[in-house]
Amino acid sequence: MKNEKWGTNVENAIETKSFEFAIKIVNSTRRMARKDEYALTNQLLRSGTSIGANVSEAQFAQSKRDFASKMAIALKEANETKYWIRLLKEVDNISPEETKELLFRLDEIIRLLISIVKSAKE
Repeated sequence: MKNEKWGTNVENAIETKSFEFAIKIVNSTRRMARKDEYALTNQLLRSGTSIGANVSEAQFAQSKRDFASKMAIALKEANETKYWIRLLKEVDNISPEETKELLFRLDEIIRLLISIVKSAKE
């Protein structure tokens, strides 16, 4: 997708990938909610779904600077999500296989966001 207003190429990939990732997070936290660490899974749910919400919000940014800021916030949320996934794995609340899949998807999103943020700031 191209953000015509700011002349910045925003690949539809980031919207699609962040939305699909949010779905994975919702499903994962539903399974984890049956365990004891509700506060931790809630943090994962909030940060993991916030990535896509900020990407979506950026599509209607008021300025190029606002666009870059929203994408940078999405990147910060992605980094926070990575923390919660790693922590939940260490306390045995998420399987190694699920951790691997989520981190793989998340790393892909992070790389896209880094590229978008750098391009938007130029």
